[in-house]
Amino acid sequence: MNYNWNWGIFFESSPEGTGTYADMLLSGLAWTIVTALCSWVIAFLLGSLIGVLRTLPNRAANAVGTTYVELFRNIPLLVQMFLWYFVLPEVLPESWGSWLKQLPNAPFYTAVVCLGFFTASRVAEQVRAGIQSLPRGQKMAGTALGLTVAQTYRHVLLPNAYRIILPPLTSEFLNNLKNTSVALTIGLLELTARARAMQEFSFQVFEAFTAATVLYVLINIVVIFISSWIERRVAIPGNR
Repeated sequence: MNYNWNWGIFFESSPEGTGTYADMLLSGLAWTIVTALCSWVIAFLLGSLIGVLRTLPNRAANAVGTTYVELFRNIPLLVQMFLWYFVLPEVLPESWGSWLKQLPNAPFYTAVVCLGFFTASRVAEQVRAGIQSLPRGQKMAGTALGLTVAQTYRHVLLPNAYRIILPPLTSEFLNNLKNTSVALTIGLLELTARARAMQEFSFQVFEAFTAATVLYVLINIVVIFISSWIERRVAIPGNR
C-alpha cells in the first residue's frame, strides 16, 4: 500500500473551521511556548530557593530541600500530571475542588504548575552544584565584609553560580519545553496535541509530525542562540 504524500495539506481548511492546518499547528506552538515560559519562571525561582536550602549550614533546611528534590524528581512526570489534574481537586475541600474543575483553561494552569514544580527539582540540583563548585573563599569574603548569609548568597554566591551553570540550565529549559508535550494527556492543545489532531483529521501522519519536529528544532535553535548570547554577555573577562 503506497502512502499518499500531500505537503499542501497545511494550506487546507481544518475541520475546526478556524483556519488552515498550518494555523492549527501554529496555535499549538504558541501554547507550547507560553506553557514552557510560565512553568520555567516557577522552576527557576523555586529551584533556586531549594538549591540554596540544600547548601545552607542548617540540617532542617537541608532536609526540606532534599525531600523536595527526591519527591518531585523520582515520580514520573506523567504521574505527576495526572495527580495535579485529576486527584488534587478531589482531595481539596469541595468548594476549592469545584473551583479548580470549573477554571477556564484548567489544563494550561495545571501543566504550568506541574512542569514548574517538576523542573524546579532539577534546577535545584544545578544550583546546588554551582554553589558548591565555588571556592570557599568567596563565602568567607562575604562574611568578612559583614554581609549576612542572605546578602552573601544574593550578591556573591548566586551571581557566580548562575554563570557556571548557564549551559546545564539551558538544557533543563529545553527539557521543560519538550516536556510540555506530556500535557496533551490532560487536554492541553499544545504542539504535539495539534499534530496528533491534524493526522487524525487528515490521515497525513508523516506531514503532521514532520512539521511538528521542524518547529521543535527551530525553537531549540533559538533558545540555544539566546543562551549563548547571554553566556557571552555575563562572562567575567579572563575567567572561563
